Amino acid sequence: MLSTYVSYEAIVRNKASSLASTAAQPAVANQTQYYLANIGEVKTIGDFVNNYNLFSFAMKAYGLEDMTYAKGLMTKVLEGGVSDQKSLANTLTDPRYKAFATAFNFLANGAATTSTAAATTSTVSAYVQQTLEDNAGNQNQGVRLALYFERMAPTIKTAYNILADPALLAVVQTTLDIPAASSAQDLALQAQTITSKMNIADLQNPAKLQAFIGRFTAVYDANNSSSSAPANALLVGQEMTGISPSLLESLQGLKLGGS
Repeated sequence: MLSTYVSYEAIVRNKASSLASTAAQPAVANQTQYYLANIGEVKTIGDFVNNYNLFSFAMKAYGLEDMTYAKGLMTKVLEGGVSDQKSLANTLTDPRYKAFATAFNFLANGAATTSTAAATTSTVSAYVQQTLEDNAGNQNQGVRLALYFERMAPTIKTAYNILADPALLAVVQTTLDIPAASSAQDLALQAQTITSKMNIADLQNPAKLQAFIGRFTAVYDANNSSSSAPANALLVGQEMTGISPSLLESLQGLKLGGS
């Protein structure tokens, strides 16, 4: 069996062809065709969140598939837009919400929102990328986590961004040998532990980011030498990473800019 890093590097090195192959898969092609043919008919936030096929496609594209049921929360995220620094999308620690609200900026663009490039071609590209990662995870969960971490690294500015995302936290805990059980600790203490073990700014340096991912894959393989756990365990199953519902609620109340 190929090592996690070799498998990860093969996908990254051939990213264009990997994405093209994923986009050509019948299920992906059909879902994409339906989305592009119908998203332009959506004119309001209510129309959007109440159209399951379109809304779930978009939510998966931005890594929020497990929150598709939370129509009330997502309505508030969309209603607040992104121009006001006090809007919900800007105050939630998890950057995926801001990315979603930016792509579907009804507050700024109104009924024309779903005809923008962000809501159409960019969202489809994000959906294909997410599906590529899902497929990789079906073979090796570590590869999926590595691909996801690389993609999200530019958005990681503070330890709280990591704590708010189960998958990012799983990578960091694995790499830095931080017990998953530490997620039960005080939030500030968890953030302090992370920042004492890594310089988060290094993730903005491509070479240092790849070194960190290489370290993660080596530790991951050492910890999972006999088998690979189910792909969704860390990216969707928050309990698998030791993140409690109360912790997630606390993170949702934190503003960006913590340390």
